[in-house]
Amino acid sequence: MKATIWHNPKCGTSRKTLAILEETPGVEVEVIEYLKDPPGKARLEQLYRDAGITPNEGLRLRGTDAEERGLPDAPADAVLEAMAAEPILIERPLVETEKGVRLCRPQDKVREIL
Repeated sequence: MKATIWHNPKCGTSRKTLAILEETPGVEVEVIEYLKDPPGKARLEQLYRDAGITPNEGLRLRGTDAEERGLPDAPADAVLEAMAAEPILIERPLVETEKGVRLCRPQDKVREIL
């Protein structure tokens, strides 16, 4: 099974999620450092739809100016635009497998799609 993780190596939860993926037999891991190679607006929209969450639920608040900008209450399209322009606003890690997509907070949520 292939697993794609949108990863930030500075994030402890992201590192722990990656470790779970790497330790799971039969899982081929693709790591995308989303701050260096951000997903576009359409890709983000698809990921959140497949995860069953709204873009607002996937918005990173800690360490960002999202709240000051009113993004938590903004329309989903505006949130996606902001995330595509400033990937630091994307909460991580997002993991995609053939079984679905999860925002893996806490990291054990990844097991739902393995």
